[in-house]
Amino acid sequence: MNFELLKKIVKTPGAPGYETPIRDLIHKELVNCVDEVKADRMGNLIARKKGKGLKVMFAAHMDEISLITTKVDKNGFLRFSTLGGFDAETLISQRVIVHGKEDLPGVIGSKPVHIQTDEEKKSKTRLNNLFIDVGLKEEQVKNLVPDGTPVTRERHLISMGDCVTSKSLDNRISVYILLEALLAQTESDADIYAVFTVQEEVGIRGARVAAQAIQPDIGIALDVTLANDLPGVSDHEKCTNLGEGIGIKVMDKSIICTPSLVSFLEDIASKKSIPYQREVLTAGGTDTSAMQYLMGIGSHVTSISCPTRYIHSTVETVAVSDVKAGIDLTVACMESINNYKFE
Repeated sequence: MNFELLKKIVKTPGAPGYETPIRDLIHKELVNCVDEVKADRMGNLIARKKGKGLKVMFAAHMDEISLITTKVDKNGFLRFSTLGGFDAETLISQRVIVHGKEDLPGVIGSKPVHIQTDEEKKSKTRLNNLFIDVGLKEEQVKNLVPDGTPVTRERHLISMGDCVTSKSLDNRISVYILLEALLAQTESDADIYAVFTVQEEVGIRGARVAAQAIQPDIGIALDVTLANDLPGVSDHEKCTNLGEGIGIKVMDKSIICTPSLVSFLEDIASKKSIPYQREVLTAGGTDTSAMQYLMGIGSHVTSISCPTRYIHSTVETVAVSDVKAGIDLTVACMESINNYKFE
């Protein structure tokens, strides 16, 4: 596993709508291993390996859940809203980077527990009770941080046992898997489009635009899925287990995947001895739906899903073995997808 590359991918900011830094990094990494690469007007990065066969779109969103400033109060504290889905409890006392006229380190603060009422102590944290402290006075903050400035979380990637853990592995781990697959894949008759999409976390926006332009026969998203193999979760509630193989999506709340394509990927995995598990997720959604029906394309679709613990926190955790399985399955899929038979 190229730990240093993944570390760079995770560290590079890319709030929804502000993906330029991560897009530039990805472009540099793949420009020499594809036939053409360009950014569309929406900001999606589209890399193509030309072929005369089926048109296949692989999509990995490169944005990360983030925050955006709304106001600076009289004491210099930044109020903010969210770009993507957050549990407010995961934000308390976290470090952030405010991407204003210059990058400013900050911390997310809340009312100290010492002076909270009994009712406040029992109630769930609300986002509107949190604020960002950058350690500066009001006028300094207003000068450096215009309202509407993106804010990303600060937490580096580290190894932990057989895993790696960091912020933004949703979905930078899939960006990494798709990059490594493009570097490793050598032969394919398919016309392959690898799309690093924007604004997935705020409504699957970039993938809709890219899918409409590409009009793929087959769409395969790369994203994370719940590894909720945790204390307190009963067996029937588990979606995937960490370390037991890459996920092949059957459904989520936004999509029912094409059964024949799911079976095709399962057959590939079995023949190549790639560990996998079926992903049946009863909530959430990914770019998969954009390639099937949101733009009326009707592609055959599924998703290659990396099991991830603690999704939408700063300690998202994946197993190295699952990441390797994801790369292997993506490469094998690219090299054999032109043999897929539509049913």
